[in-house]
Amino acid sequence: IARTDIRDACDIFMPVYERTGGEDGYVSLEVQPDIAYDSDATIEEAMRLHELVDRPNLFVKIPATLQGLVAIEEMISRGKSINVTLIFSLERYREVARAYIRGIKRLVENGGDPSGVRSVASFFVSRIDTEADSKLEELGADDLKGELAIANAKLAYQVYKQVFGGSRWRFLEEKGANKQRLLWASTSTKSPDYPDTMYVDNLVGPETVNTMPKKTIEAVMDHAEIRPTLEEGVEEAKRTLERLREAGLDYEDVTDTLEQEGIQKFADPF
Repeated sequence: IARTDIRDACDIFMPVYERTGGEDGYVSLEVQPDIAYDSDATIEEAMRLHELVDRPNLFVKIPATLQGLVAIEEMISRGKSINVTLIFSLERYREVARAYIRGIKRLVENGGDPSGVRSVASFFVSRIDTEADSKLEELGADDLKGELAIANAKLAYQVYKQVFGGSRWRFLEEKGANKQRLLWASTSTKSPDYPDTMYVDNLVGPETVNTMPKKTIEAVMDHAEIRPTLEEGVEEAKRTLERLREAGLDYEDVTDTLEQEGIQKFADPF
C-alpha cells in the first residue's frame, strides 16, 4: 500500500521536480520509527524503501538520533536523498549538517556524482514552545512563553549559513553538491493564544521549506504577512535563549524530551 501510494504521489509531483531541476517536488516516506536507535537497521530499511519506491523525487525520512546520524551519513554517501527529521536542538542540527557534508565528501571521493543527491533537515518548531511553555508556567515565567521556538529556528538558520558558507562546503559545491535545506516542521500553532500563522510569518527566508497542514496553509493564504523575516532579530533571539536560561529553563532537557517523545509519537501510529 505504501509503495503504491508514495509512487503515485512522486509521479504527481514529478513535473515540479523536473521544472525546478530537482530542487522541489519531493515526497517523504519514513523508516520504521522503532528502529531509530539502531544505525544498521535504519540503513537497511532506508535502502529497502528507496529501492521499493524507485523514484528520484523520494525522500526517505530518518530521525536525527545519534544512531540516525550514522545512517544519514551512510545513505548520503551512497547517493540517496534523505529527509532528516525530528531535529529540536541547535547542537543536533549542526551535527546533522556535518553528517550530510561528510556523506557528500565520501560520495565525491568514491567517484560518485553528488548533483542528484538532495536533503532537508526538518527542524521542529511549535512543539518546542508547547514543551517550554509548560515548564515556564511551573517556573512562574509566563512572560517568556511563546518565545523559544522562533528564536531557536532563527539561530538554526544562522548555523545553516555558517556551515554551508565555509570553504569545506564550497569545494564540494564546485563538484556539483547541493546544500541541505532547512525545513520548518510542526508549524501549526498548538496554543489558541498564539496567531495561527506565527510559525510561518516569522520564518520566511531563502533556501528554506515550510511544511504546513491544510488548516495552516489556508490561514497563510488568507492573512499571513509574507516578507523576509528569518534574519530579523537574530541578536534578540540569542538574548531570548539567555533570558530563558536565567529564568531556570533547561534548554537541553526540553530538546532531549522532545526527541524521545517525538520517536514515540511517530512509533505509536506507525
